[in-house]
Amino acid sequence: MSSRVEDERPPALPPVTIDAGSLTRCRHRLYLDTAYGSLLRGVKEDAGVVQRREAAAAHREVIRDEMAGLGAVIVPADTSRNARIEATLAACRSGASIVWGAVFAEDDVDGRRGRCDMLMADPAGGYAPVLVVNHKVTDPGAGALTSPLGAWDPRPDATRKVRSQLRDQLALVHAHRLLAVVGLAGASDLGGVIGFGADCMLVHDLAAVAGEYDERFGDRLAVAQGRALTVPSRVGECRSCRWWTDCSAQLEAAHDVSLVAPGGRADALRAAGIRTVDELAQWTGGVPENWPHGDFAEAVVLARAWLTKVPLVRKRAEVTVTRADVEVDVDMESYQEHGAYMWGTLLDRRDGTVPEYRAFLTWEPVPTLDEARSFAEFWGWLMGRRADAHDAGQTFAAYCYSRSAEDKWLLDSARRFDGMPGVPTEAEIREFIDGPEWVDMYIAVSENFVCPSGKGLKKVAPVAGFTWRDSEAGGEASMGWYREAVGYDGDSDHSQRTRLLEYNEDDVQATRALRVWMAERAVEDIPTADDLRGPAA
Repeated sequence: MSSRVEDERPPALPPVTIDAGSLTRCRHRLYLDTAYGSLLRGVKEDAGVVQRREAAAAHREVIRDEMAGLGAVIVPADTSRNARIEATLAACRSGASIVWGAVFAEDDVDGRRGRCDMLMADPAGGYAPVLVVNHKVTDPGAGALTSPLGAWDPRPDATRKVRSQLRDQLALVHAHRLLAVVGLAGASDLGGVIGFGADCMLVHDLAAVAGEYDERFGDRLAVAQGRALTVPSRVGECRSCRWWTDCSAQLEAAHDVSLVAPGGRADALRAAGIRTVDELAQWTGGVPENWPHGDFAEAVVLARAWLTKVPLVRKRAEVTVTRADVEVDVDMESYQEHGAYMWGTLLDRRDGTVPEYRAFLTWEPVPTLDEARSFAEFWGWLMGRRADAHDAGQTFAAYCYSRSAEDKWLLDSARRFDGMPGVPTEAEIREFIDGPEWVDMYIAVSENFVCPSGKGLKKVAPVAGFTWRDSEAGGEASMGWYREAVGYDGDSDHSQRTRLLEYNEDDVQATRALRVWMAERAVEDIPTADDLRGPAA
C-alpha cells in the first residue's frame, strides 16, 4: 500500500531560481510570471518592449563581432543550455582573456540563475563580469573608472562621469555571485558595462551595491517561491506589462490609491492608512510620514478628479501661458540614441494666415553625417525667424513639449557636428534654451493644471479638442515606422516616411492647439480644485 501511494505522488518540482531581471521588476509581476506564466502564451508583447530588446540584441551583435576580432572565445548561442554552460567553464579554465556569451549553471542552493554578456580575465585573479547595454553609461565630466574594451585595466577617467544605472549594477553583482559558485569570481569585486557608443567600459565597484543586492534578492526570491505575499499596485512598469489588463481591473474595482499615486507614493499612503482613492480624496490629516515626492495637496485633488472623472483641474482662477507675436512650435524625432533625424516646425505669424509646417530631416539611417546638414538647416531657419521678428519689433517664442529630449539633441548635435557648416556652437544653443524665448508647454501645463490621466501631450491635447490623424501615433510606434522608413530591416518603405511626417506635424499642431485653448477657453472648460471640494467631501 505505502509503495503504491508513494508511486502516485507527483514528481518533485524543480527549485525556484531567479535571474537578475527579477531584481528590478515589479514584485507582483514576478509572482504572476512565476506562478502563471503559461497563461501569457499568445498574449501580444508590448511593441516598445520588443523594439528595445531587438535594438539591444543588434547592439550586442556589433560588440560581439568586435570582441571576436580581439580574440574572444565565443560561446555558441545555437547550442543547448548545458552545452553553453560547459563551453563557458572550459573557456575560463583554459585561461581565455575574453569569454563572450557566458552561461552559468543554476545555483539551486541560493536560488540564482543567469548569464553574462562577457567575462574578462582580471589580472588579480578570476573573471570580471561585463554587460553590454543599449543606453549611455557615462557623460562628459570626470570621476568615472573606465577600462579599454580589449583588456581589463580599470583606471580613473578624467573625461567621463558615471551615469548611474542601478539595474546594471545589480545585474553585475548577480553575475559575480554566480561566478563565485564555480570559483571564477574576480578578486577585485569589480564589474564592467559597455554602453551605447562602446568607446570604453564603465567599471563599477560591486561592493557599493552588495547590500542593496542582498536585500532585493532575498525579497524577490521569497516572492518567486510564494513565501512573500504580493498584490497589484500601479507602477511605471505597468504601462508595458502584459498583466496590466488583469491588474488594472482589480485596482479599479477596489479604487486602489495607486491609481492616482503610483509607486512609492502609494506605499507611503498605505502606511498612513490611506488605501483607496476615496480615502485620499477625503483626507484632512496632513502630509503622511515618508511622503516621497510631489505636492501632497495635488495628490488629494487628483483623487477627487478621478472620482468625478474630470480630465483636468485648474490650480488657480486664471490660466497663464506665454504668447508672442511670432510663434514656432518645434518637435524633434530621434531613433533611440543613434541620432535626431527630424526637426519639425510650425510657424504661426499670428496675422491671420494659416500656420506653416516645415520639417528639416534626413532619411539616411542615423547615425549619419547628413544629420549635421538637416540640423544646421533647422537651426538657421529658426534663428532666421527669430531675427526677422526682432527686426520688425515683434516678440518671438519657440515652443516644445517636455524640453528634455529637444534640449538633449540640440546640445548633442552641436557637440557631435562641431565646426561643420551652419552648425551652432554649444554656447549658442545654451544661450537660446536658457533664455525666455524657449518655452516648454509641459511646464505650462504643470503650472496650470492637475492632470489625473497624466501630463503627456497625447493625454492633454485631446482635452483642448485636438486629435491625431493616426490612431497608433506615439513615440514607441514611431520607432517601428522609422525602421521601415529607412530600410533597417530591408527595403525602405516611403509610405512610412509620410506617416512619420504626418505624426510630427500633428505633434506641433497639438502643441499650438493646446496653447491657444489655454489662452482662450481653458478657464471656462476646466473646474478648479475648489469646485471639486464639495462633491468629494
